[in-house]
Amino acid sequence: MNDLQSQLLPTLKRYWGYTSFRPLQEEIILEVLEGRDVFALLPTGGGKSMCFQLPALVGNGLTVVVSPLIALMKDQVDALKSIGVFATFLNSSLDAAEGRARLRGLYNREYRLLYVAPERLLLPGFLDEAQKWGIQLIAIDEAHCISEWGHDFRPEYRKIAQLRSSFPEVPMMALTATATGRVRGDIIRLLGLRDPRTFVASFNRPNLSYRVVPKRSAYAQVLDYVRSRSRDSGIVYCQSRKATESVAENLQRDGISARAYHAGLSAEDRSRNQELFLRDEVRVVCATIAFGMGINKPNVRFVIHHDVPKNLESYYQETGRAGRDGLPGECLLLYSGADAARLQVFISQKADPAEQATARAQLRQMMDYAETASCRRASLLDYFGEEFPATNCGACDNCLNPRVSQDATLQVQKFLSCVFRVQERSGFPVGMNHLVEVLMGADTEKIRRWGHETLSTYGIGRETGKAEWTELGRELIRRGLLEQTTDRFPVIQMTSEGRAFLQQKKTLAWVKPLTNSSLESGGRRSGDLEYDEVLFERLRLRRKRLADEAGVPSFIVFADTALRWMARQYPRTAAEFLQIPGVGENKLRLYGDALLEEIAIHLTDQRRRSFDEPTEGSRTPVAPGDGLNETSRESLRRFRSGQSIAEVARDRGLSEGTIAGHLVKAVESGESIDLERVLSSAEQEEIATAYGRHGWDNVGGIRDTLKGRFTYGVLSLFRAIRRPGRGSDGTSKLPRV
Repeated sequence: MNDLQSQLLPTLKRYWGYTSFRPLQEEIILEVLEGRDVFALLPTGGGKSMCFQLPALVGNGLTVVVSPLIALMKDQVDALKSIGVFATFLNSSLDAAEGRARLRGLYNREYRLLYVAPERLLLPGFLDEAQKWGIQLIAIDEAHCISEWGHDFRPEYRKIAQLRSSFPEVPMMALTATATGRVRGDIIRLLGLRDPRTFVASFNRPNLSYRVVPKRSAYAQVLDYVRSRSRDSGIVYCQSRKATESVAENLQRDGISARAYHAGLSAEDRSRNQELFLRDEVRVVCATIAFGMGINKPNVRFVIHHDVPKNLESYYQETGRAGRDGLPGECLLLYSGADAARLQVFISQKADPAEQATARAQLRQMMDYAETASCRRASLLDYFGEEFPATNCGACDNCLNPRVSQDATLQVQKFLSCVFRVQERSGFPVGMNHLVEVLMGADTEKIRRWGHETLSTYGIGRETGKAEWTELGRELIRRGLLEQTTDRFPVIQMTSEGRAFLQQKKTLAWVKPLTNSSLESGGRRSGDLEYDEVLFERLRLRRKRLADEAGVPSFIVFADTALRWMARQYPRTAAEFLQIPGVGENKLRLYGDALLEEIAIHLTDQRRRSFDEPTEGSRTPVAPGDGLNETSRESLRRFRSGQSIAEVARDRGLSEGTIAGHLVKAVESGESIDLERVLSSAEQEEIATAYGRHGWDNVGGIRDTLKGRFTYGVLSLFRAIRRPGRGSDGTSKLPRV
């Protein structure tokens, strides 16, 4: 073991570019290498994948990863290939010929990792054939899917237990990001884990902030929020398919590149929309809460819940898709009691009374979270049985802007008295809405039928609004003075604590419900990193071009975290570049020259600007040709000699997008380009109109608007040349300094 343990950190650095493990990773890896079964509960972004990927490189044999997320397998395999690891996947997306080719590779022991869907794993004869592949470890990802008490139960997962009888000597690892104690027990029992070593990390995601705002005009609130984060990717979760499509269409109309994602779309449409999002061609995806997304996109900076989720576990899982790279992420919930009421209707349609009661209790917990005045982080962690040690997390709305507590004793007395008098007169308890109507002196058929207009508590709360009375009633339930049944038509009853409150004339302070719908946030988030924002943008654009050339999402090339460290450290040599967190040997070989070049150009520009000493707010034009490297200059020379972009790309063995990127750099360096050689006058007019309507910073949205008829590179070149402030040939109209 000492031999294997000594290999862990060098392997981590060589392939992933990191010099230390995240919490619990090393301990889990060592247990697996010892041949023991493991149950690991690590939060989203906590590095679950490393727990089976690194053992696959240190050990001997094949690691099989069972995952229900077919759409993600390609990205996970692409990410491994980008760091030099031989990996593959088998699922229904492959045609027969490709599937056979990969099976041959498995028989020939060419791969270290195999990702496989549970359905494929259990095809007749598959497990018998797998005996010949030298399997050393079986990892069950998203293991909560095996429990019907999990938030994403999948019946096919129950059959995975066959793996234990087929591979009795192979260690098995179960991994999940979210599971209550009951679900954890189910996972261990149903998978047949043998005396597993159990690891449960903190559920706390310190880089995430949490906010709840009253839902007023939902779409306008979403639009304002997304516009205020013009370069960030995010997810908007909605209750219904119709809502996802409506929000996505409206965002598109208002110049935000967005797509819908739900179970009602064809597999082709879902796949395309997800791919656009992963590749940063689309900035916002609107998804149904029920269907979820299961995306592996580390740079999601915000998650908005357009509607209230059905339970806290789903909410935690969905908000966890923000900030997977460890950088700050924001989680915003637009909350209204009407949304909760709609969910109550859906719950009442369940056939099983026990399921109804469970669903109502879960919704009640979700509403308590949304309505609480205390720390939201502490509330979330408490749900998973974890205590948050601080009194102020500094990253939720209630901690950043505490609401003032006030004496509510008189209102509480009125409410409790009303509950008592109504039940005394009728002989049975009633629901929240009826109690509030009695307090407010409403004239309804039920009030007249039961004679409640004659009660001493009838109309004693006219000075307070319905929403505030309802919120106070919920607060009294949370505090144990009242209790609400979980029947189809839940009713309110007083508890012994409520009777004691009235009899002993106790007092109660209460924080009134939220009234502010502002979406402004404040406070520095854990994981925030100061960096050169101008250089970061240059690196981000260069990364996008590299990713397009390779046919992979941008984060496969480098995560935002790595780019921010580059924009902070300014590496100038390969050795310095290799010291950046997230830069391994293979990525240095593949992408190092390109990004080091970008950093060098940026530093040259900075030095030139410092010599020119421009006044604040002025722009210093760059002399023609300045900042162009040899490869960009060669593309420019060939284009000027009469070759088209396609011809230059073919002759140089590069993509058309890369050549267009070279020409963009030439324009930005002050060179003139004849746009008529690329686009006709009519096409230029069409593109100019689209940019005028949607803004000059939304190339992906323009491409979508124009139905994909123009490439990203051509649209970027048009923007570089025709953007306001430039001449028709791309040269700056500003006077030289």
